[in-house]
Amino acid sequence: MFYMKAAFHTLGCKVNQYETQAMAEQFRDAGFEIVSEEEAADCYIINTCTVTNIADRKSRQFIRRAKKANPGAVIAVTGCYSQVKPQELWAMPEVDIVTGNGDKPHLIDLVKEALEDDKRIYKVLGYDELCEYTDRGIIMNMEGRTRAYIKIQEGCNRFCSYCLIPFARGKVRSRDPEEIVEEAKSLVDNGFKEIVLTGINTALYGTEEGFREKYGVEEYGIESIIKRIDAIEGRFRIRLSSLEPTVVNAEYVKGLLKYAKLCPHLHLSIQSGSDHIISAMNRHYTRQDYLDIVNVLVADDPGYGITTDIIVGFPGETEEDFEDSLRMVDEAGFLKVHVFKYSEREGTKAAGMKDQVPGEIKNERSDRLIEKGEEISNRFFRIEAGNLRTALFEEITEEGLLTGYTENYVRVYAEPEGDPEKLLNEFCTVIMGTPFEDGMTAEIV
Repeated sequence: MFYMKAAFHTLGCKVNQYETQAMAEQFRDAGFEIVSEEEAADCYIINTCTVTNIADRKSRQFIRRAKKANPGAVIAVTGCYSQVKPQELWAMPEVDIVTGNGDKPHLIDLVKEALEDDKRIYKVLGYDELCEYTDRGIIMNMEGRTRAYIKIQEGCNRFCSYCLIPFARGKVRSRDPEEIVEEAKSLVDNGFKEIVLTGINTALYGTEEGFREKYGVEEYGIESIIKRIDAIEGRFRIRLSSLEPTVVNAEYVKGLLKYAKLCPHLHLSIQSGSDHIISAMNRHYTRQDYLDIVNVLVADDPGYGITTDIIVGFPGETEEDFEDSLRMVDEAGFLKVHVFKYSEREGTKAAGMKDQVPGEIKNERSDRLIEKGEEISNRFFRIEAGNLRTALFEEITEEGLLTGYTENYVRVYAEPEGDPEKLLNEFCTVIMGTPFEDGMTAEIV
């Protein structure tokens, strides 16, 4: 047993957060004390993201800060940035270990080796080697006590023209459904009331050739695992972290609505409201295909919470293309719009495209789209006013309000009656009120 201190720093997506939790459990089981990233530690594990240049820069900044905090510590870098640009990180004198996504389950062994032998270690699997789902064990707990994430698949084969993630994560491979169900059961048994299914491209779960035959699965795609988790006994709910319109269509999504525990909320990335730009992004749907999915969801529940990502300033985006994105926000009636300015990523097709959009135009369009998104969010909140929803309260604010999320992913704030601690991690029926901070007020009934 080591009885040393390990600190973790995570950048990027929910998958990275899940994988950090899995690594932290491995380190804890091996005798390490897990401490805050602000504390002095014997080793720092930085789980990186490379979606944008800013993500790369943030990774480098934390590496330097960690080494400065404890010059004798082992600095281990893993994740997507170290997968696609390992030599760039290896050139940093502060870094002791560089490894990619394929070796996260074995990072603890590399850290032990570096601590014992006082040496640097470089071990990064190539793209063609990222071809099997790597077992990271079953997570029994999470930092929170309300919502738990389960990673169900790895990799992506969509190759959107702006995205490095397929190169960072490799081929599509799905996790054994029985192992997922076992993990979900353990988390429900440990008191979690919300299970969030996540992956690099969650919609691709179970779509690879031979998957259904290997595991005896009848249903195609992600429905196969939703069906199995929905059948677990207990009062809890299932949330999908995201689906991709490049993978699913309106008819497929309609088939998911029959599962009682599945939340009426979906993160459905459109990336642009312009058919011209959607095509240039190598995303295989049209704006009407997307709206067809929205219409199916809203027909099932007029308050179905739909969140999305939109990129502004993609190469070749004209003012007319951008106006299409503004109209899409209005037509889809999103609960929340996440706006991103296009970030050129070396190695992607989009990086070599003509008509790169100047930074000042990206900034101006980003501001306009954020403003439109906030306008439509408030419209969504006004429509929800007076509706009955089920809130799962997660914490108490400094002002003494209970806060948490409804099934359709609206953050609510409610005045507690009696001891608020007794309502944490409990389902409560609420009447939706008015827009407030980043969500709505609500009254517990």
